[in-house]
Amino acid sequence: MGLFGSIFGGGNGAASELIKNGAVIIDVRTPGEFSGGHVAGAKNIPLQEIQKRENEIMKIGKPVVFCCASGARSGQATSYFKSKGLQCENGGGWMQVNGMV
Repeated sequence: MGLFGSIFGGGNGAASELIKNGAVIIDVRTPGEFSGGHVAGAKNIPLQEIQKRENEIMKIGKPVVFCCASGARSGQATSYFKSKGLQCENGGGWMQVNGMV
């Protein structure tokens, strides 16, 4: 997958594999966006709260798949947490991730 795909989560088979194996899905959209529709069972942690909730996310004890509306914000979260050593993937848009569940 190219740079664009890794940033926006396009065709991410790695995310699908993590989900099949019980990964936690974290939706980084705003609470308003999340309430308008989301993947069943996903946690809502808005991108602007990611750093202050880092310990909570690192202690989940499972791989994480991030999602948002298009894959851009979840790409930022994924890059940040990969740099921290968390096993995670960018699932892209939440509707795309919903199709993986």
